[in-house]
Amino acid sequence: MTRTPAPYGTWPSPVDAALVAADAGRPDFPGTVGAELWWTEPRPGEGGRHALLRLRGDGDGEPESVLPPPWDVRTRVMEYGGAAWAGAPRAEGGPLLVFAHHADQRLYALEPDAPGAAPRPLTPVSPVGQGLRWADPVVLPARGQVWCVLEEFTGDAPTDVRRVLAAVPLDGSAAHDRAAVRELTAPTHDFVTGPRLDPDGRRAAWLAWDHPRMPWDGTELRLAHVTGDGRLTDARTVLGGPAESVAQVEWAADGTLLAVTDRTGWWNLHRVDPAGGAPVSLWPCEEECAGPLWRVGQRWFAPLPEGPVAVLHGQGGQRLGILDPHAGELVDASGPWTEWAAALAVEGTRVIGVAAAPDRAFEIVELDTQTGHCRVLARPHTDRVDPAYYPEPVERTFTGADGRAVHAQVYPPRHPEHTGQPGELPPYVVWVHGGPTGRAPLVLDLGIAYFTSRGIGVAEVNYGGSTGYGRAYRERLRGAWGVVDVEDCATVALGLVAEGAADRSRLAIRGGSAGGWTSAVSLTSPAAEGVYACAAISYPVLEPEGWAGGGTHDFESRYLDSLIGDVERDAERYRERSPVRHADRVRVPFLLLQGLDDPICPPEQCERFLAALERRAGAPPPPHTYLTFEGESHGFRRAETIARCAEAELALYAQVFGFADAAGTD
Repeated sequence: MTRTPAPYGTWPSPVDAALVAADAGRPDFPGTVGAELWWTEPRPGEGGRHALLRLRGDGDGEPESVLPPPWDVRTRVMEYGGAAWAGAPRAEGGPLLVFAHHADQRLYALEPDAPGAAPRPLTPVSPVGQGLRWADPVVLPARGQVWCVLEEFTGDAPTDVRRVLAAVPLDGSAAHDRAAVRELTAPTHDFVTGPRLDPDGRRAAWLAWDHPRMPWDGTELRLAHVTGDGRLTDARTVLGGPAESVAQVEWAADGTLLAVTDRTGWWNLHRVDPAGGAPVSLWPCEEECAGPLWRVGQRWFAPLPEGPVAVLHGQGGQRLGILDPHAGELVDASGPWTEWAAALAVEGTRVIGVAAAPDRAFEIVELDTQTGHCRVLARPHTDRVDPAYYPEPVERTFTGADGRAVHAQVYPPRHPEHTGQPGELPPYVVWVHGGPTGRAPLVLDLGIAYFTSRGIGVAEVNYGGSTGYGRAYRERLRGAWGVVDVEDCATVALGLVAEGAADRSRLAIRGGSAGGWTSAVSLTSPAAEGVYACAAISYPVLEPEGWAGGGTHDFESRYLDSLIGDVERDAERYRERSPVRHADRVRVPFLLLQGLDDPICPPEQCERFLAALERRAGAPPPPHTYLTFEGESHGFRRAETIARCAEAELALYAQVFGFADAAGTD
């Protein structure tokens, strides 16, 4: 088909904002209860709640939504949450499920097959601070308990919090009695993950770490004996430390203790000696077999009953492989999926995960390790529009400052019926991922297609500090947040210009959270002066001094120690990089998007930034739009919010880049 020339940005597209909103989110935390598969998934059209889904039998039926609105299976532990449910099969009466409900953060028990089944509370509501929260549960019917992480606020400040492992009675006796919750560990560490019990139930392993470290800086693998009456004794550290990140721990069926550690510079799978001897690498490689532990309960590997281990691995994207730990051989799963989420589950010879590719959204996929066959169990990808409107991304490595490699994914404009006009170069938007310790996955994202199908290119930058490329790459950002990330994003933007792929006068930058910080600093830093014509900034960090001085939640309250430096000793560094302090340097239009219920990046930062803009001398502030959203927290979940933000961002580019009809649809 001959494509008709038309100005970039004006191509009509069937990928509208409503479709972007409906496609937001992915299935998460799959797990097996007996032979059944259970998981959670977001429902943007239902206020952003997370539904609990069930797939019975061999997976050939249709998934069932177990709880109606407004039940929302989501925990706020460390604010980013984690595993919020667990279950156990029973000989009679069907499975027993336990889950955390987002609205009150209580644990509830559910017997879905019982007549008139309804959730019943297991834990109380605390009037202190932000209450009691629970995550990463393990249901132990024989003990009549669920073991999990307890996060308990002891005062009104966001850092007035303690975390321990706890045992909650399944009989409901703690529903109104905090004293009935038995603490399994002392609050000797600032952070812990949920317990992993060995096959005999006689040993428990978990991870712990302390401020100012983040879990990708250094964690400890803790091991304890479990007494007959369910107490943990002789707790000790057997792996890890301040400069070694252990990302996950599990027990194999034969009682072998397995963990992923980055002691070699890469997160690799190791066999751990419970006596504290040197761990043994099971598959040494310059690839990552784990990632940053932003949420408790993430699983990058899962032991199979007969000895092999399902493990994710790769540089950048992570594929699923089956490792023979004795032979040290790994075989990749077949199929089109190139990116697997940290959400593996195992039942018998089946491995279940959440996987996607550049041309398909995240699906729940099963690998039968006996046959090697993969199939989609749930949430199968469906093309909502003609795939000819999808972008075709290219993985790239650019050369940045000091000759360093900068990884990126470039999504050129693509349309089945249109191309750019002769002599015209496309506009490009640099997308900055959050974290900043994170990575942009190379998967189908209708949020990207919304722009590329209209003639706007997108470049996702996995700047220095991103995960997926080893510890050394991750630590490039140490002390350099607001410098390395800004430089690397500018490197990619200007690199596309130098290649003749992008219009120098029509470059933009956008991002949320840490990506919002990089976008904002890119408007105020000399390192990116004059690069971008506009920016879209969502729920950002804008005043690092205030953020580090009690202006955020506990988990990240010391994060800037490693990203920028000591808030007192390196005060000048904080001031120099602060967008609030340098609002007078902003010269281009921008869009600012903020949830009003955000405990991580509170709206006060946006308000101080806008006030600083108004106070600047010599010139009025550049054109800007500030949109706030009641009921939205850190990361938008409601369909109407997501759609409104997409439309506002497109309107910004239309205004700045001069599009005649940017919102055209088929």
